[in-house]
Amino acid sequence: MYCQDLVDRLDDELRTDDYADLDASANGLQVGPADHKVETVAFAVDAAVETIERAADAGADLLVTHHGLSWGGIERVTGREYERIARLVENELALYTSHLPLDGHQELGNAAGVADLLGLEETEPFGSLGPESIGQRGRTPEPRPIAEIQETLQGLDTGGQGVQLLEFGPESVQDIAVVTGSGVDWLDEAQDCGADVLVTGEGKQQVYHDARESEIHVVLAGHYATETFGVRSLAALVEEWGPETTVIECPTGL
Repeated sequence: MYCQDLVDRLDDELRTDDYADLDASANGLQVGPADHKVETVAFAVDAAVETIERAADAGADLLVTHHGLSWGGIERVTGREYERIARLVENELALYTSHLPLDGHQELGNAAGVADLLGLEETEPFGSLGPESIGQRGRTPEPRPIAEIQETLQGLDTGGQGVQLLEFGPESVQDIAVVTGSGVDWLDEAQDCGADVLVTGEGKQQVYHDARESEIHVVLAGHYATETFGVRSLAALVEEWGPETTVIECPTGL
């Protein structure tokens, strides 16, 4: 399969163009020629020297990541940018990135994966960003103690770090909102829609008091850990299209 054919299929599935004015990330093909032949595709959360080198060692022709190299443009190719791009070029490895489109996909996305892990039903888009959504909300079949939600998320690859709980909501929860990565800015939306808990990756200082005063739980399960679902789902999909796939795990503990 040629790179452009695969890129077109990914862009169509992820609705990349719909997020063009919403996302600082330059989603889509970031590095590499469109006529590049692709037989093996590697998937990782981050485009970094380690993941690029491991993808090259695996014989990949294309690396698909959630976090890419270009965030609003690259003014100079020096330092870290040079090291990463040089390794891509040296290894004839193309780079495709999907940031918010992969967060918001209601079947393949990161939030959808967390919702599946928690056994949520009646799921719907959550986490409004302009006309799009970057998260998901749903309900557990029966009310569950908040400690069970935290324990379930402990099974994620958090790099040895624990899942942090800001325990300010009801003892038993059923309505759960999810925005992976850095999603505490959607706390007010979670409160407004009646959620008992907001599950996200990492927090900010002000969320402690905001959650306490809103009487809602916040679960911080790790930025990396909550954003492994999308690339894994994409790997399974791309494998159905023909290329061989491999997933590179590189937990940060953050």
